[in-house]
Amino acid sequence: MSKLNVDQQTIVRLFSDSKSDFLIPDYQRPYAWGIDQCKTLWEDIFAFAFPDGNANGFNSKTDEYYLGPIVTFKNEKEQREIIDGQQRLTTLMLMLRAFYSRFDVATDVDSKDMKSLLAKCIWKTDELDRPQFNELKINSEVATDNDKDEFLQILKDGVVKPSYKSQYAENYRYFEGVIDDFIRRYALSGTCPLLPARILKNCILLPIEADKQDTALRIFSTLNDRGLPLSDADIFKAQFYKYYSKTGRKDEFIKRWKALEDLSNNLFHPIYGTPMDELFTRYMYYLRALQGNKSSTTEALRKFYERNKYEILSKDETLSNLEELAEFWKDVSNQDTDRFSEKVLRQLFVLNYAPNGMWYYFVTVYFMHNKDENGCLDNERFYSFLKLIIAFIWTYAVTNPGVNALRTPIYAEMINIVNDKAVDFRDFRFEPKTLESMFGNYVFSNNRAITRSMLAWWALYDENQTLLSLETVFEIEHIYARKRQELNNSVVDRKTVELLGNKSLLEKRINIRASDYRFADKKKYYLGFERKNQSKVGTNIYELQNLAKELNDFEKVDIEQRNANIISSFINFLGENNLLIKDE
Repeated sequence: MSKLNVDQQTIVRLFSDSKSDFLIPDYQRPYAWGIDQCKTLWEDIFAFAFPDGNANGFNSKTDEYYLGPIVTFKNEKEQREIIDGQQRLTTLMLMLRAFYSRFDVATDVDSKDMKSLLAKCIWKTDELDRPQFNELKINSEVATDNDKDEFLQILKDGVVKPSYKSQYAENYRYFEGVIDDFIRRYALSGTCPLLPARILKNCILLPIEADKQDTALRIFSTLNDRGLPLSDADIFKAQFYKYYSKTGRKDEFIKRWKALEDLSNNLFHPIYGTPMDELFTRYMYYLRALQGNKSSTTEALRKFYERNKYEILSKDETLSNLEELAEFWKDVSNQDTDRFSEKVLRQLFVLNYAPNGMWYYFVTVYFMHNKDENGCLDNERFYSFLKLIIAFIWTYAVTNPGVNALRTPIYAEMINIVNDKAVDFRDFRFEPKTLESMFGNYVFSNNRAITRSMLAWWALYDENQTLLSLETVFEIEHIYARKRQELNNSVVDRKTVELLGNKSLLEKRINIRASDYRFADKKKYYLGFERKNQSKVGTNIYELQNLAKELNDFEKVDIEQRNANIISSFINFLGENNLLIKDE
C-alpha cells in the first residue's frame, strides 16, 4: 500500500525546514502564471493580512489563509519533486525574494529579523542556520522551459536585468512594484514587516508527500480541477530529454518534440489522455508484437514504457519511429494520393467508420513492419490487408460484440505480421449459414456503431462510388422515412424500417424537409436541384443517386430486397477474403 504524509503547514514552516529541497522536474510544463494571476494572489493576501488596509484588524493567533495543496514525492536524491503546486510555489518564491530585496537595506530590528526569516525560506542553511547564498531551496529542470535559468538567477541575486524578458522577470517586476507601493504607504507606521510575517506565518499550504511518483500523480489527478494533469507523454518527454542531453542534442530534441506534439495535436482526438499519449499507445502495440506478447490484458501505457528504466526511450530509433508513424497517420487523415492508391484510400475511408478503434493499432503494426526505407508501403499488399481486416472486424462486431473479444484474434495476428507470417485468422473463420442467420436477425439500430460501419462499407463496395472525403460529416438516412411509418400507419412495419436495407449514409448538409416523407419528395434532394430562390447540391452517395433516378417510390419490397443484397454481398466479401469455413 502506498504511503502518504499529509501535514498542514505555514509557508515559513514548509520553506525554512532544513530538509526542504524542492525540484520542479524536467517533465513538468513551463511556468505559466502571468501578471493577472500574480495580481489576484497579491490582492487576496494583502486583503487577508491587512483587512480594509488596516494592520491592526488582524488576529495573528487565529487568522489563516489557505493557499492550496502541494503534491510531491521524494526522489532518489531526497528532493521533493513537485507534481502539483509548481505555479504557486514558483510565484511565492518570486514574491518572497522581492520582499527580501526590499528588507535587505533596512536597519531597524524588525526588518532585520524579517530579512533573516525570508533568507531561510529562499536559501539552504548550514549547521549554524546561516543561509548559503549559492544554494537555493528550489530548482527547475523543466525540459521545455528555456527561461528557467532566469528564474534561478533572479532568486539568487534579486536583480532583473533589462535583457530579461521571461514571465518570471515580468512577475518579479510586478512584485517589486507593489511591495514598493506598500512600503511607501506604511513606512511611517512601522508596520511594514507585518505583511511578510503574516504571509509566512498565517498563509497555509497542504503538503501531500507520496512515497513514489505514481502515487503522487494519482493524487494530482484526483485533486486537480484547474488544469490538465501531467500526461504519460510528459513523463516520456523528460526521459527523452535526459537521453538527448547526454548525447549533446538537447536543442535538436526540443525542436523535434515540439513538431511532433503539434502534429499529434492536429491528428489525434482520443477520449482519454492526450494526443501524444495516443501516438505512444499506437507505437506500443508494435513493440508488444515484437515482444511476442499476445496477452489480452494490455498494461498501462506508462508501465509499459518505464520498464528497465525507460530503456525504449533511450534509443535513437524510438523518436524517429514515432515521427514516421505520425507522418503516416497524417497522410491517412489527408487521404494523400501520393502515398496511397485510390483502392487503398477507399478502404481507409471505410475503416474510419469502424465499430471500434482496434484497427488503428493493427494498421500501425502493419505499417511499422512493412514500410520501406522511404516510409512507404506496397499498395497492393496493403489493399489486401485492409480488406481482410474490415471483413473480420465488422463480422466480429456482430458475432462477438465488444473490443475485448477482438483482442485475442487481433493480438495473435499482430505477432504474425512482425514474424512475416500470413495474416489469415485461420482459427477464427466463420460458418456461412450461421453467419447469414445472425446477420438476418441482427438489429442494426442507429445507436450501434456497426450500423454506420456496415453502411460505409456498403457505399464503398459499389465500384461506381467515388472516394468520399473524411472531412464530410455523414449521418444515417432512412430512405423510407420513419415519420412516414409512424404517422401514416403504412404497410411498412417498424422492424422493416430499421433494416439495413432502408438505411444509407447521407451528408449532414443535405436538409430534407421534415414534411416531405415520401420517397418521391426526397428524390430531388438526393439528386440536387436549382430553383429561382433556392439551390441544393445532391448527395455524393452513388446508390442514392441511382435509386432516385430509377425508382418512383421505395416500399417494403424494395427495403427487403436491398437488405438481402447487402447481407449476401457482405458474406460474399468474407468469402473473397477467405474468412468462411469451407465445406469438406
